[in-house]
Amino acid sequence: MKHKKENNKKIPSIKYFSMFSGIGGFELGIELATKGLAECVGYSEIDKFATQVYRKHYPNHKNYGDITKIVAEELPNFNVLIGGVPCQSWSLAGHRKGFEDARGTMWYEAFRIIDKKKPKYILLENVKGLLSHDGGKSFEQILEVICELGYVVDFTVLNSKNFGVPQNRERVFILGIREDIVDKKEVI
Repeated sequence: MKHKKENNKKIPSIKYFSMFSGIGGFELGIELATKGLAECVGYSEIDKFATQVYRKHYPNHKNYGDITKIVAEELPNFNVLIGGVPCQSWSLAGHRKGFEDARGTMWYEAFRIIDKKKPKYILLENVKGLLSHDGGKSFEQILEVICELGYVVDFTVLNSKNFGVPQNRERVFILGIREDIVDKKEVI
């Protein structure tokens, strides 16, 4: 693992970019998991109210705004990409229009950033309905594109009720590891 030494403590070099950040749920998870040692190089969120809450908790994180307007090459370097790609077009509560819904096409924005920045790891989240949309074809397409971009991919469904949250909320989590580091001992 690459690290810096500070007072004889090993500090991981985790730098992440957050897409579709909402109020910062992923950020809180990363903060808790790394004991505050990870660095957010920026985030992308356009919802006015979500951004207000995000800024209250993370005032030093830079919002790059609308993901469709971000020039990926101008983003700072990062080794982890996280994001909760908009889920309405895959959700049972929505109309399940998939890629026919503009929000469903935000996957292509995620792919664009992944392609240009090539982070070592990606962690993306969405509703469980993504798995069954169009007989599973949409999810298969998403996984295929991530693989074509040079990642080994795995996924799992987690339910918030199993982690101390008082609600039944199933989400699919997609983990991608860049192919060139899969067999290496380097973690971050």
